[in-house]
Amino acid sequence: MSNKPDIDPQETQEWLDALQAVLEQEGIERAHFLLEQLIDKARRSGAYLPYRANTAYLNTIPLQHQKSLPGDRAMERRIRSFVRWNAMAMVVQANRLSTELGGHISSFASVATLFDVGYNHFFRARSKDHGGDLLFIQGHSAPGIYARAFLEGRISEEQLHNFRQEVDGHGLPSYPHPWLMPDFWQFPTVSMGLGPLMAIYQARFMRYLNDRGLVNTGDRKVWAFLGDGEMDEPESLGAISLAARERLDNLIFVVNCNLQRLDGPVRGNGQIIQELEAVFRGAGWNVIKVIWGSYWDPLLARDKSGLLLKRMEECVDGDYQTYKARGGRYTREHFFGKYPELAELVANMSDEDVWRLNRGGHDPVKIYTAYAAAAAHRGQPTVILAKTVKGYGMGIAGEGMNITHSQKKMGETALKAFRDRFNIPISDDQIAATPFYKPAPDSPEMKYLHERREALGGYLPARHTKAPVLEAPGLETFAPLLEGTGEKEMSTTMALVRLLSLILRDKAIGRLVVPIVPDEARTFGMEGLFRQLGIYSSVGQLYDPVDSDQLLYYREDKQGQILQEGINEAGATSSWIAAATAYANHGQAMIPFYVFYSMFGFQRVGDLIWAAGDMRARGFLIGGTAGRTTLAGEGLQHQDGHSHLVAATIPNCRSYDPAFAYELAVIVQDGLRRMYQEQEDRFYYITTMNENYPQPAMPEGAEAGILQGMYLFRQGADQPRRVQLLGSGTILREALAAAELLEKDFEIAADVWSMTSFNELRREGLDAERWSLLHPEEPRRASIVETRLGETRGPIVAATDYQRAYADQIRPFVPRRYRVLGTDGFGRSDIRRQLRRFFEVDRHYIALAALKALADDGEIPARAVAEAMEKYRIDPNKPNPVTI
Repeated sequence: MSNKPDIDPQETQEWLDALQAVLEQEGIERAHFLLEQLIDKARRSGAYLPYRANTAYLNTIPLQHQKSLPGDRAMERRIRSFVRWNAMAMVVQANRLSTELGGHISSFASVATLFDVGYNHFFRARSKDHGGDLLFIQGHSAPGIYARAFLEGRISEEQLHNFRQEVDGHGLPSYPHPWLMPDFWQFPTVSMGLGPLMAIYQARFMRYLNDRGLVNTGDRKVWAFLGDGEMDEPESLGAISLAARERLDNLIFVVNCNLQRLDGPVRGNGQIIQELEAVFRGAGWNVIKVIWGSYWDPLLARDKSGLLLKRMEECVDGDYQTYKARGGRYTREHFFGKYPELAELVANMSDEDVWRLNRGGHDPVKIYTAYAAAAAHRGQPTVILAKTVKGYGMGIAGEGMNITHSQKKMGETALKAFRDRFNIPISDDQIAATPFYKPAPDSPEMKYLHERREALGGYLPARHTKAPVLEAPGLETFAPLLEGTGEKEMSTTMALVRLLSLILRDKAIGRLVVPIVPDEARTFGMEGLFRQLGIYSSVGQLYDPVDSDQLLYYREDKQGQILQEGINEAGATSSWIAAATAYANHGQAMIPFYVFYSMFGFQRVGDLIWAAGDMRARGFLIGGTAGRTTLAGEGLQHQDGHSHLVAATIPNCRSYDPAFAYELAVIVQDGLRRMYQEQEDRFYYITTMNENYPQPAMPEGAEAGILQGMYLFRQGADQPRRVQLLGSGTILREALAAAELLEKDFEIAADVWSMTSFNELRREGLDAERWSLLHPEEPRRASIVETRLGETRGPIVAATDYQRAYADQIRPFVPRRYRVLGTDGFGRSDIRRQLRRFFEVDRHYIALAALKALADDGEIPARAVAEAMEKYRIDPNKPNPVTI
């Protein structure tokens, strides 16, 4: 609003009267059209009209357009009250057992009505007639979701008693975790910010499936329930422009604006609802504000001067939090009392009446109206900004207070007040025990509860674990990669592209492959797929591409198969997650291959990949240009020496660092079989390199060792002194070169092992160790590492393009002296030969490490090690790469 004085009030009133006449006689659409025409004319005439993304601090949908709530309002309130009580009782009971357990009461207390209206009227479950809606549930609200499932008979009272006590198998996880409740939770959301990001890409992936004719996603919706404090996470808002650009009207954000985050107000000195409205509206979203409940309607109708609206807009969120916490008298004095006209407006209302003036997020009619408008809206995603009270109903135990988020206990007085406020039929002599309450199966409430869900197809949340089995192609499909290239050089990155081409030609599964790249397809040699498969675009290709005269031009298509996500690793990972969980969410297994700079995978979006593990994702993550010395010229922030270490932290991630094309083929074929034919809940991280070298043919019988993590690639000469050299990825070739140096220069035989996965070997070794611990009377079980290396002679040296800790993981299982070389420290820009010498993982350092190990074992004199240093020009005073 302009702060300049009105120089002609009469003219202003004439314009306003004209607008009012249009609104009354021709409707909102006509009025909107005329205003847009006026604005356009003014701007074209040179007038400066700054854009304002905010509307008044009022409900977006006016009272005259409010919809009637279908169903029995009184019945729904009783059911909602039972859910509230049981959610609270679950947390209170758990913390009486032990304060270690924790839990949250206040978040669900604020959002209960938002969920309840959805459950009764909007959220559709998967059925024979509908694919089902997807719910991203605000993580701290989990107790309320459990409480409703308890009434529905899907969760037992024993489980409620064991909230956050899962070890013995009878409890409930703290938050939404599909790994721990695979038939219940759809998405993990409590790592705040990931829920909104994943929801956007899930909605877009549903359009991808529909446009490609793979799954009819029809009128299915993605509902994401979020907190206003959560919107401060960069991931929460980082992709909202994509949702608008893609016109994802299948996506609905519901932001629970209780004005409070974990420690205090979200925007104590501002208004978070207005801030978020501007952000979302500016990004192109349909914004629906649900600020005030029905008790405000008469006051707003009587506010002819606009003074009440003015007061609403000048109060900041810190004020609103205080009003609700301190009661009706305080609100009368400090909110209405600022202006005599407003004090007069509520003069005939008691303090209790003033305190009862409700917020929109607790009014089922206002919420229903907003949900119905959002569900019917076309052409834009919708965000509903619903104003609520944190800890609603908790009274003196923390309603609207800063301590509310962490509140886990309620005294007897507070429990009685809670019971009375929501009319829970629990007597005074029972109240101290805070028992759960569930009406009789034949009660009107229970009948109504089940009828509403039956009308909407069933119960939610619910996760479906089965999808049609896909037949994995046999290893012979990848024969071109198994046979070797002779003298022709090829990188494992290019081998991956050839492997993808072979899978894409498979008639059974080729159309289900989802290639995903974050604007690096040409780096990985994948541009050949552009024309072959097309890049998915929801609108096709509306322009003539600049390279249309070339064979491999940039082709976008509404039925394109490639997801080209731009410079956006988090978005690409979210697309991968959507594809990797399609078997559960859409009943159709998809096979995603997300190819990225390895440095920008686990390091940048590790939290998302951890969530993928929780979601039982199935698919392939490909860390291209992997290793700290392989991507030569790019330098410190591009060179990965630790992604496999991070991958090792995720229990269901199987990670491999193959050196050769045939190893890659064996690993991918086994992954296809395990994930899509056997339907195992695992995913694969495989590193590939852009270094070209001849690719050998696969040795006979190597498959098992490749998958286990190690196999003998080269048998050393027949010499009295012997060493074992272990190498992975491109550094395996340095180990092979070191073996030749040792045999040629020192007559020391060297067996060379290809170590495709130190991570897998460590897991197997720990499993063998645990078995032996728990079976003390049985013969000790030896690990693969101990068994294989135990049959050899000589000290053992491992070298990789990763930090020493990667290869050092198997140390407990190595039967003899073990030395590890790795690329600890920050990366550098240079050629590969120089980088490997700098990090001390090249052939000369590997040979030196082997000689020193032999000297330490007394097999050779120390002088031989010194001679090798002179021969290979190794400077003992060279700075340590870890510290420079």
